[in-house]
Amino acid sequence: MLLIDRLELGFGPGLNVLTGETGAGKSILLDCLGFVLGWRGRADLVRQGATQGEVTAVFDLPPNHPSRAVLADAGIEVEDDQLILRRINGGDGRKTGFVNDRRVSGEVLRRLSETLVELHGQHDDRGLLNPRGHRALLDAYGGVDLSAIRKAWSTRKEAGRLLEEALAAQAAAREEEEFLRHAVKELEDLAPEAGEEATLDSSRRNMQAAERIREDVQRALALLGAEGAESAMVEASRWLEGAADKAEGRLDAPISALSRALIELGEAYQGVEDALSGMDFDPYALEAVEERLFALRALARKHSVLADDLAGLAAQLRDRLDRLDAGDQRIAELRQSAAAADAEYDRLATELTERRRRAAADLDKAVSAELAPLKMERAVFTTGISPGEAGPEGRDIVAFTVATNPGAPAGALDKIASGGELSRFLLALKVCLAKGNDALVLIFDEIDRGVGGATADAVGRRLKRLAEDAQVLVVTHSPQVAAQGANHFRVSKSVHDGMTTSTVTPLERDDRIDEIARMLSGDRITQAASDAAISLLEG
Repeated sequence: MLLIDRLELGFGPGLNVLTGETGAGKSILLDCLGFVLGWRGRADLVRQGATQGEVTAVFDLPPNHPSRAVLADAGIEVEDDQLILRRINGGDGRKTGFVNDRRVSGEVLRRLSETLVELHGQHDDRGLLNPRGHRALLDAYGGVDLSAIRKAWSTRKEAGRLLEEALAAQAAAREEEEFLRHAVKELEDLAPEAGEEATLDSSRRNMQAAERIREDVQRALALLGAEGAESAMVEASRWLEGAADKAEGRLDAPISALSRALIELGEAYQGVEDALSGMDFDPYALEAVEERLFALRALARKHSVLADDLAGLAAQLRDRLDRLDAGDQRIAELRQSAAAADAEYDRLATELTERRRRAAADLDKAVSAELAPLKMERAVFTTGISPGEAGPEGRDIVAFTVATNPGAPAGALDKIASGGELSRFLLALKVCLAKGNDALVLIFDEIDRGVGGATADAVGRRLKRLAEDAQVLVVTHSPQVAAQGANHFRVSKSVHDGMTTSTVTPLERDDRIDEIARMLSGDRITQAASDAAISLLEG
């Protein structure tokens, strides 16, 4: 990666300091870290002559670390509480990221980075200088619980939605009220029933068929009865029986068959008579059936539904009409609910504003206490709270402002403070805000630039105190800051075979003395510089 051939670097707990001459490659190390975290930075980090560059970062995660939620959303499991980020920059400019050897997008890396690392420097726009995050920082400092107002906001939105829907429904219903009343009356007068059309149609067809064949069936019945076939067969049977005694048995079989035929004829007569009886109907009944059937079908066509669906349609239209009639009462109830939800939200938002004002006063006091040792005792830090648009986290706009001198106008941190002042403001603010937060790795890139002496010593001591609650990495040119480190790394540059490379060396005590002495006196390390270095380390 540019000046780096191969490098493995393990930071320890507490304050880690990186020192080295200008141009040695300290910024390249931060660029590499930003690259593996998915940050947008230098477009090409591949060293000349190499086919690709690769950066790997390993994080040990405590059980409740916020990055676990991001990993769960991405479907990535963490084994042994270790998170391994790896990103490759190809010679063609393509970038490929991995989390625990699973390929991920740059967006996933950036979301993880927000829970893992926080970078602060003179051009920091991701953290303390971004006004959009000031309210969340103040709430975290003041221990503000937002669950109640978030619930009240949700209730308020739901109540408003229901009221709007009811008003819109009532307005639409009013436009069709005349139609609804006419349609409901028409349907209720007809009182259609499910399956009624099929029943009426069957009855109509049966009556129509009976009307056509009744005369023929009546003729057939007459021919079968006492005036027809039955009379002739009875007469024939009587004559045959009279002759049977003299026929010497030759008529027995015909007489028996004729007897059976009379029985069958009787059954046929009864069946035809029953059928004819079933064909009896009132001619007016056919007219009534047809009239109702046609009325059902006409109403179904009018409403573009099936005749069997008319009963359901009647119920729907009646329900709409009932809701219209009861709409005023319903809307009154919804207005009351919405007003109650508004009042509860307003109450909680007002209380939240007061809690934020108290927290802001405490934060301003705490930051002022930190600024004095940093030789900025005349500066005024203020947490401004102004009304804003209502939302799930209240209706306050929170902004950190500063005036570098009493009576001077206050403004945004990065607009008012100079480079050195800004660095010290950020440090003082971060010391106050980061207490108890060990979830993030904090990186300060030359935040001590432009200060020296007692002020630099105060910066170093605050960084050390900050590192009691979080792992802190500091790139520094200040010997006073370097002396406060729990772990010290020297970045150096060398040339071999025409190729310039950077290396990072962990320093033990003697090497630290030499490095801090170099930072004090330059390339020629004097005994006085070494003694001063020892004094700083024993500080």
